[in-house]
Amino acid sequence: MYRLPIGDYVERAIDWLTVNLAPFFNGIKEGLSGIIGGFEFVFNGIPFYIMIALFALLAWRVAGRGTGIFTIVGLLLIVSMNLWTQTMETLALVVTSTFIALLLGLPLGIWMSRSDKANNAIRPVLDFMQTMPAFVYLIPAVYFFDLGEVPGAVATVIFAMPPVVRLTSLGIRQVPLDVVEASRAFGSTSGQLLWKVQIPMAMPTILAGLNQTILLSLSMVVISAMIGAGGLGNVVLQGITQMKMGQGFEGGLAVVILAMVIDRITQSLGKGNRKSLFSILFKKGRTE
Repeated sequence: MYRLPIGDYVERAIDWLTVNLAPFFNGIKEGLSGIIGGFEFVFNGIPFYIMIALFALLAWRVAGRGTGIFTIVGLLLIVSMNLWTQTMETLALVVTSTFIALLLGLPLGIWMSRSDKANNAIRPVLDFMQTMPAFVYLIPAVYFFDLGEVPGAVATVIFAMPPVVRLTSLGIRQVPLDVVEASRAFGSTSGQLLWKVQIPMAMPTILAGLNQTILLSLSMVVISAMIGAGGLGNVVLQGITQMKMGQGFEGGLAVVILAMVIDRITQSLGKGNRKSLFSILFKKGRTE
């Protein structure tokens, strides 16, 4: 039976891109490296007790007293395991990947919500991005950006972006038709309808997409460590390769704690709590 050499075609395409678009990929590498390094400098430059206090205050104001207490206990446990630096490295990678996923995903989601043709064209691509094994993304990422945090961030963006695209489109499409018609009847332009009516009403769904994107980014931590991304993934990877069960468990526990803290905060934001950051931090918030 004839074998269709799809893999050969993909290799040739990657080789061509690597040779002919090297300056483009080097620019992306330098930019992402600077962003990740900047976040790491800030997160590790702030004393851990101040970072814990800020996280706890944000968690308490947004999600309640119980989440605030859990945040303090969980992050102090990470400090006690001597994994704070690695946790901040992981947080820097997750923040960078999430920011890029939002920067690319929100416009795509808005476009899909306003165009059936775009929706039909982009949905198969999102299916491909979500179902392709995450390890496969590491191969072209290493080809284009070498080893390190940058290919880890690129692979994470590809893997974690689909939820925010899908849920942005879904949230805008689910805005009641009578609300849309009423807005148009009062003379709203297309832009005013989008930014003042549809996006505010779709915000809980969009924030749910943000929550899923962040959690998927964290799930890529260990996989990204295989190409030198560092952070907590490196701790887990060393535990696996060196058969150190305790070390691997500690690294995994730190990932779980970080994921739970971020998940509780973003989930609470998605449940209609749309206060500004100023009001969240400095005014009376919810308590459980």
